[in-house]
Amino acid sequence: MYLEKDLARGVDGTFMWLMEEVGELAAALRKGTHDEQVLEFADVLAWLATIANVAGVDLTEAVMQKYGAGCPGCGHFVCTCSDAGKP
Repeated sequence: MYLEKDLARGVDGTFMWLMEEVGELAAALRKGTHDEQVLEFADVLAWLATIANVAGVDLTEAVMQKYGAGCPGCGHFVCTCSDAGKP
């Protein structure tokens, strides 16, 4: 939708927009309504996809590479890793 603007802004500028949206999501999760949270989740997802496009990363491919076979820790599709560590 905004590819020319995004490319002109570059990775650094686009990353700053993503961080601003993450901050707005944090505020909405603390004190916002469900509707406000929904909108902020959409913004964060959109800016994440945007920065991936600017950086030349295919998000679908990245997610499948890391999580396509299940949890990277235990290998199951429903994680069985201990709660002490990630994920």
